[in-house]
Amino acid sequence: MRKKRVADFICRAIIFAMLALSLPVQVVSAQQAGIDAPPYEQQLMRLSEIFGALHFLRPLCKENDEPSWRDRMEDFLDAETIDENRRRRFIERFNQGYRGFSVAYRDCTDAARIAMAQYLNEGETIISDVTSRYGR
Repeated sequence: MRKKRVADFICRAIIFAMLALSLPVQVVSAQQAGIDAPPYEQQLMRLSEIFGALHFLRPLCKENDEPSWRDRMEDFLDAETIDENRRRRFIERFNQGYRGFSVAYRDCTDAARIAMAQYLNEGETIISDVTSRYGR
């Protein structure tokens, strides 16, 4: 059941990245980021944070995902960012997600497994929402 959910999430993430490539890209300066950012910017930032959390939690709980969540984040960055400032903001959110769990968990616990499941669900929801509202 979990492997199917992970596979579904991966499939949706790939579709999302492909859709993001087809959307018009805006080069935005750091001062304009809040003004000219796409309406789904905060959802993408949250998705970056989820990727970081899963990059820590999945291996901790002996889940071997290929490609890794870091590799998926790289694909996402390549698809979504041209502007270096925006790219750095996404990377920082990924790192926040990773660090948030790395300071609290040394072993896989029931709470870590619950967090993983919740993040997989939330990631799927974000991808579905953004692609259905803004995809072509």
